[in-house]
Amino acid sequence: MMTKTIKTGLLLWGLFLPSVMLWAQEKQSLEKETFEQPYSPEANAQQDIDSLLLKAQKENKKLIIQAGGNWCIWCLRFNHYIQHTAAVKKLLDDNFLYYHLNYSKENKNEEVFHKFAPEGGKLGYPFFIALDSKGKVISVHDSGSLESGKGYDEKKVLDLFNSWL
Repeated sequence: MMTKTIKTGLLLWGLFLPSVMLWAQEKQSLEKETFEQPYSPEANAQQDIDSLLLKAQKENKKLIIQAGGNWCIWCLRFNHYIQHTAAVKKLLDDNFLYYHLNYSKENKNEEVFHKFAPEGGKLGYPFFIALDSKGKVISVHDSGSLESGKGYDEKKVLDLFNSWL
C-alpha cells in the first residue's frame, strides 16, 4: 500500500510535469521565432537544385543540401550556426553553395529525397546531402553527431565539411 508521502509526491509530480513540458514547448516556440525560416515549402526543389548545380560548375564549387523544415528547431539552429560562426561561414562561402531542402506536411519533396537520399529520413533532421558540381552524391550525413549541448561543435562541423572538398 502506498504511503501518504508517496501519493502526495506522485500527485505533485503529475501536476508539475505538464507545466514543465508546456514551458519547454513555449521556450522552443519562442526560440524558433528568433531564427530565420530558410525552408520554402512552395519552392520547386529539383529546379532550384538544378540551377545551383549549374552555378556550382561555373564557380568550381560543391553543393550542400540541408534537409529539414521550419518546424524543426535543430534545423533552424544549424542554419543560424553556419551563418554566425565565422570559420564555418568562410569555408562554406569559399567552397560550397548551400540549399535548404524542405520536408514538411505541405511539401515532402519525395522525388528529390528519393533521388539524392532515399534512406536520409532515417537520420533525423536536419541531415545533409553533399553533391559534387555534376550532381553526384558525395555523402549523406546526420547532424546529431555534430551536436554539442543545444548547438554544434565547430571542429566536427569543419571536419565534416572539409571531408567533402
